[in-house]
Amino acid sequence: MKEELIFNTDLHFEHETWNRELDFWQDELESFQNRLNEMVMRFTDKYVYANVEKFQNQLSIHEGVMNSIRNQIQMHESNIADHYRKNEDSMNREMVKKHLEIRNRMENQRDIISEMKRNLFSFLTEYL
Repeated sequence: MKEELIFNTDLHFEHETWNRELDFWQDELESFQNRLNEMVMRFTDKYVYANVEKFQNQLSIHEGVMNSIRNQIQMHESNIADHYRKNEDSMNREMVKKHLEIRNRMENQRDIISEMKRNLFSFLTEYL
C-alpha cells in the first residue's frame, strides 16, 4: 500500500481557511448578541427573556469552542514551523492525526452553529 505524503503547506492552507471561518463566526456571534440585546430592550415577556438567555448561553459556549479550536490551530502551526526550520516538508502520522481532529471539530462546529442560527432566526422572526 502506497503512503501519501501530506505537506506542511497543505496543512497551513487549511489552517488559514479555518481561521478566516472562525473570524466570520466571531463577527456573526457579535451581530447575534446585538440582536438579542435589542430583544431585551423591546420586550418584557418572560418567554422572550428566557429564550434570549438561552441563545446568549449558546453564543458564549460557541465562543469558547472557537477559542479552543484557534488554540489547537496555533499549536499545530507552531509544530509546522518547527518542521519547516528543520527542512522537513511532511508531517508525521501523529501530527496529521491532530490535524484531522481539528478538521472534525470544525465540521462539527459548522453543523452546531448552523442549527443554532436556524433556531435563532426562527425566534427573531417570531418576535421582530
